[in-house]
Amino acid sequence: MKTPYKNIYEVLKLNRFIVLAVIVMAMSATLVSSIISYRMYDKSLKGAFAIGKNGEVIPLQWVAEKENLQVEALEHLRLFHTYFYGLDATNFEGNIEKALWLGNSTVDNVYRQKKADGVYNRLMQYSLVQKVISIHSEVDLSAEPYPFKTVTVFQINRGSVIDTYELVTTGALIRLEKRNFPKNTHGLLITDYFEKTLKKVNYETR
Repeated sequence: MKTPYKNIYEVLKLNRFIVLAVIVMAMSATLVSSIISYRMYDKSLKGAFAIGKNGEVIPLQWVAEKENLQVEALEHLRLFHTYFYGLDATNFEGNIEKALWLGNSTVDNVYRQKKADGVYNRLMQYSLVQKVISIHSEVDLSAEPYPFKTVTVFQINRGSVIDTYELVTTGALIRLEKRNFPKNTHGLLITDYFEKTLKKVNYETR
């Protein structure tokens, strides 16, 4: 006997096929969208920062990171040495904290040794002002970690007497996976930090 209705099993089978096809297409579309989104995000991270005229990092501008690595490395070293050696009784805690974000445990070790030697206590006790006059760094970018040498000239104002010193420091720079705004904007870290030589100089004749 014929019936105008299709076999119920054939209907269910067709419906199941349609549902599975829709699910597969949706998953494929989601996967493709995710891959495209990730590639765009990864590409944006590699070029979403620009270097300003004074070496500062400006986010959300497209630049080639490798072309600016030297500028960023020199600015990172300038910031570190300015914070670490430009001190007075009112700012040394804040400056030291900023400097420690720019280096690893070797920087912290130098800080702790200075603290143990009473450097910061004398700064507070006698209201000394340690002012950075100039910073000159050389960085070898041929291979990471990037070795550097920095010559920092600073003055210690003792009121009636101002002494000038030349400090030579060495170490290496490594790149971090992520930048930290505003604590480590260049995404670099100082390692193997060492105060090589310190001598008193006559700044006026330099």
